[in-house]
Amino acid sequence: MADAGISQTHLYERLTGDEDSRLCRDISDSACREQPGNFFRHLCAALGNKLADELSSARLILPWLLGAIGAPIWMVGLLVPIREAGALLPQVLVAGIARKLPQRKWIWVIGGLLQAFCAALLAALALFGRGSVGGALVLLVLVALSLARGLSSIATKDVMGKTIAKQRRGTLMGWSGSVAGAMTLAAGGVLMLFDDRPGELALAVLLAIAALGWVINAGCAALIREEPGATEGGDSVWASLREGIAKLRQDRTFLHFNLTRALLLSSALALPYIALLGQRQGDSELGGLGVLIVVSGLAGMLASPLWGKRADASSRKVLRDAGLAATACCMAAALVAWAPGEWSHSVYPFAALYGLLMIAHTGVRLGRKTYVVDLASAEDRALYVALSNTLTGVLMLIVGGLIGALAQWLGSAALLAILAGCALAAAACAQRLPDVEN
Repeated sequence: MADAGISQTHLYERLTGDEDSRLCRDISDSACREQPGNFFRHLCAALGNKLADELSSARLILPWLLGAIGAPIWMVGLLVPIREAGALLPQVLVAGIARKLPQRKWIWVIGGLLQAFCAALLAALALFGRGSVGGALVLLVLVALSLARGLSSIATKDVMGKTIAKQRRGTLMGWSGSVAGAMTLAAGGVLMLFDDRPGELALAVLLAIAALGWVINAGCAALIREEPGATEGGDSVWASLREGIAKLRQDRTFLHFNLTRALLLSSALALPYIALLGQRQGDSELGGLGVLIVVSGLAGMLASPLWGKRADASSRKVLRDAGLAATACCMAAALVAWAPGEWSHSVYPFAALYGLLMIAHTGVRLGRKTYVVDLASAEDRALYVALSNTLTGVLMLIVGGLIGALAQWLGSAALLAILAGCALAAAACAQRLPDVEN
């Protein structure tokens, strides 16, 4: 047992670059002693979650699912807003309940199991759902899955803040994204072999693997050694909401961060439109989906460790640089769509830009997660995360509807040019944020 503990600690120090795992900045001594083991439990849980997220993606997998079962095309436009807003909106309501619990990991476990159940239902719909009824059921299950994701999201960041020290959290998320990206890459390669064969069975298998990923996520979360925390901060839902709004007014950095995060929604909203251009210009069969999944997995595998290390040094700079990268990708995709010539009538140019935008979006996600966790104090962390996510969820619903209307009116290419402007504004806002790592 001692040798196992020593090797685990040694591996932890190799992965994080930490010369002494016993030195921790903002967690207790007992939590510091458990940090190497908890690092790998978090890593395993995050791997299951990220793999499940990729294999049930509202940007790629679920649009293909709706197409495979013959659902109306307008339903595709609802997938990303439901997926994102459904996960974010209820979080401020959960924050008050979470703060009453000495151990928040059990909220995480419940959320993971509920997501696994929803993914299993989606796998069944891939096999048996048909037409408008099947599409409506997919959207209803997606609502439930997104709400369950919100439960896990708030608890994950709170537990991480209690068990993993500053300047190690970005590294943790980076490694999990890299390994999950490699596994997603393998899944996309298998899909490419299906080419133009019927995709219902393949989609059902992918969604079943996603369900297994969330079971792994919940199981590893249950094994995390979390110290009981203070519970006196727990309030009612409306008291938590009032307190959160007060924090937003008092903490100008928090307010500025949320403005930056709102503008960075452009990276998430642009992804399905680049994929849509690829489908229209190139291959709409299962092989085309495989190409996009391979590109997405490769991007995640390469980008996550790079962004994670940089986020531990300065998450503000990660947000700035990711915003600039998103600006370039959105403008390039618009220019490719407008360009004459046969070379643009293929899935591959758009797949390449999709992958580059995924790299930028990975930076956005890692940067904002690391920034808000490091910005908040231990007693306010759950509230900060929940309020920021709820505000973003409201904006996602509003902006998502507006973006859909603009796409219908202006077309996907013009919309991507507008989103490029939003990403550039986000980079300018991020540049003005203070560093919070020290």
